[in-house]
Amino acid sequence: MKKTGCRYGTHRVISPEGVLPQAALKIDNDMDIYDNEILVDVIALNIDSASFTQIEEEAGHDTEKIGRKIMEIVEDRGKMQNPVTGSGGMLIGVVEEIGDALKDKIDLKAGDRIATLVSLSLTPLKIEKIMDIKKDIDRVEVEAKAILFESGIYAKLPKDMNENLALAALDVAGAPAQVAKMVKPGDSVLILGATGKSGMMCAYEAMKRVGPTGNVVATDLREEALELLLKNRFCHKAFSGDARKPVEVMNRALEMNGGREYDIAINVVNVQNTEMSTILPVRDGGIVYFFSMATSFTKAALGAEGVGKDVTMVVGNGYTKGHAEITLQELRESEALRKIFEELYV
Repeated sequence: MKKTGCRYGTHRVISPEGVLPQAALKIDNDMDIYDNEILVDVIALNIDSASFTQIEEEAGHDTEKIGRKIMEIVEDRGKMQNPVTGSGGMLIGVVEEIGDALKDKIDLKAGDRIATLVSLSLTPLKIEKIMDIKKDIDRVEVEAKAILFESGIYAKLPKDMNENLALAALDVAGAPAQVAKMVKPGDSVLILGATGKSGMMCAYEAMKRVGPTGNVVATDLREEALELLLKNRFCHKAFSGDARKPVEVMNRALEMNGGREYDIAINVVNVQNTEMSTILPVRDGGIVYFFSMATSFTKAALGAEGVGKDVTMVVGNGYTKGHAEITLQELRESEALRKIFEELYV
């Protein structure tokens, strides 16, 4: 008879003792499951954008070195958690086995294709072989196994769309769903890093929510990608800018909003030192939403204090109720968004 583990996975923690799996430096990635765990045959990993960018730069953009670094991390930690960024990503795979204690509690069976909606930074993972690395979309195709804890959330892959398309969207599901909760009619919204997966989905969702009296402004480095957002009406206005230069970004952003500060700023940039570009353009009492895993919350907190900004800062929790459904619905209702995702990420 198999043992029952902690629903949060603490039974897998090797060191340091007493922490949850995400905070652990090493976890047990033995693939013999406890009776309240799910064993997944992994097809692909979608590495968190900030994490993949850091690994790629460290590896000098060499694909073979990127693969070796990922293998080293997983062998060392028992999970895919970048030691520099602390972040992971998510995976898609096929359910191989479900512990007896869970079989009657969940809507899964062996053979179901799922995307795990918990971070790889806490997921026991064992990689046998890396099959391919798609650098342009942060995806690693593997022969691997993973464990989903009892508390782990997941989404069955929808039958009405390509699974790689669904994976690309579900990878960032928390961001557009949080935007749906935060943005109100008439709001002015600034999105930094707007041309990536999460940025486009946040922009699309913000446009839906602000209505005819709101203003959604997108910024990123890539002008041609911003033109794509404007062409498809995923934003009202856009400008090219380096989010590591806060005063320049603030000045351009205010120009795009009639000189007024913003109600909400959303940071989905995948590089460091962009905190103040997000904070400076926002009015006192406004919201600053950091979805980027490259964010330093120390820099954000002390930086806001240093410039006298009384803003509400929201940590980019990758989970909110209904986030998978909200995100997949965006692809179903917007032919333009779906087409872009299919061209870029499938």
